[in-house]
Amino acid sequence: MRSVIQRVTYAKVSTDDEICGQIKTGLFILLGVSENDTQDDVLWLTNKIYNLRIFEDETQKMNLSIADAKGEFLVVSQFTLHAKTKKGNRPSFVHAAKPEKAIPLYEAFISELEKLSQTKCQTGKFGEHMKIEICNDGPVTIVIDTKNKE
Repeated sequence: MRSVIQRVTYAKVSTDDEICGQIKTGLFILLGVSENDTQDDVLWLTNKIYNLRIFEDETQKMNLSIADAKGEFLVVSQFTLHAKTKKGNRPSFVHAAKPEKAIPLYEAFISELEKLSQTKCQTGKFGEHMKIEICNDGPVTIVIDTKNKE
C-alpha cells in the first residue's frame, strides 16, 4: 500500500458537484492498493498513520498525533500512486490492484482507522471521478509505502 498523507486545516472531496467527504483539522490520505497488498499492510499502515506525530504542540514542534490534535480523517482511493513511469511517457498501472481486490482492502483500511480513532472517517467514492480541495497545513506531506518501510 502506498499513501500520501497531508496535514490539513480543511479538505473536501466531491463527485458530480456533491460533497461526499469533508473535514477540518486532520489528515487527508490518498491510498493506493497494489496487487500484492494484504490485511497485514492495512494493519501496519493504519497503525503508523494513527500514531504519526506530525501535528504541532504548543512550542510549534511536530510532536502530536492526530488523536492528540483531535483531528479527523478524509481517505480517498488513488490507484495512480502505483504508476510506473520507467518506459515511455504514458504511465503504467499494472501493479495497482483491480477493484475486486482493492475495494475490500480500502474498506478495511477505513474500518481500521475508525476502530483506532473511535471516530468516523470521511471518504471519497471508490472508482469515481472526484474533485478535491485541501488546505495543506505547513505544508506537511508524508509518503508511506508498506513495501518500503523507511
